[in-house]
Amino acid sequence: MKKIIAITLAVLMAVMTFAFAGCGDKKTTDSDLAYVQDKGTLVVGITDFEPMDYKVKGSDEWVGFDADMAKAFAKSLGVEVQFVEIEWDNKIMEINNKSIDCVWNGMTLVDEVTSAMSCSTPYCNNAQVVVVKKDVADKYTTVDACKSLNFAVEAGSAGMKMAKANGYKFTEVKDQATALTEVSSGTCDAAIIDKLMAGAMVGEGTSNAGLTYTIDLNSEKYGVGFRKGSDLTEKLNEFFKASLADGSMEQIAEQYGVQAALIK
Repeated sequence: MKKIIAITLAVLMAVMTFAFAGCGDKKTTDSDLAYVQDKGTLVVGITDFEPMDYKVKGSDEWVGFDADMAKAFAKSLGVEVQFVEIEWDNKIMEINNKSIDCVWNGMTLVDEVTSAMSCSTPYCNNAQVVVVKKDVADKYTTVDACKSLNFAVEAGSAGMKMAKANGYKFTEVKDQATALTEVSSGTCDAAIIDKLMAGAMVGEGTSNAGLTYTIDLNSEKYGVGFRKGSDLTEKLNEFFKASLADGSMEQIAEQYGVQAALIK
């Protein structure tokens, strides 16, 4: 009997030891910071969105305000940055599946985003604007006047949300750059895109010189999204605060023409 009891106790001790060890492992696994540092890369989900994330013609390097800030943040963590183009409508699935570690792409902090992700403090002001051809711009200066238009909007974007909210007819496209192409080609009458992007990609001196933007449909803020409960969120908030204090964030913003939109 004593031998049986001794064996039983030994088994129980082994189970308890394994359980405690498992708990310790789980704590490490649950840390996004530890996960990212262990694999040595911060994988950032983006779309082609000038001036936030884009490639200069002839280059394979992602640049832009968000891209450069992401590079600096990754460096502060002691890891490399990797940019992955995603379908914007799938951003929540991508982050939950760990295909990416964060969404950092001029992401508007709408309810759908803030309820599904752990989001940083807002860092930029923005708006959704109506983009049309210059020669008809004076006809579409009110929300109601735009109801006759057929819009191109990025699938799952804040622009699509505004189209729905205003009862506009719209076609979903891959990204905001494609939405502008649809308007330039005449396939759609108008697009709804981010004001920061419109400032960089519409009008004289751009590849969409024949387009302009007319009205702001809303006001909004940008943030970066991580997985729910991620400890990287607070790390990024600290990084933003330090970058504002030392002037590096404003310097990068000035380089890409978004300094007026910075939230300080």
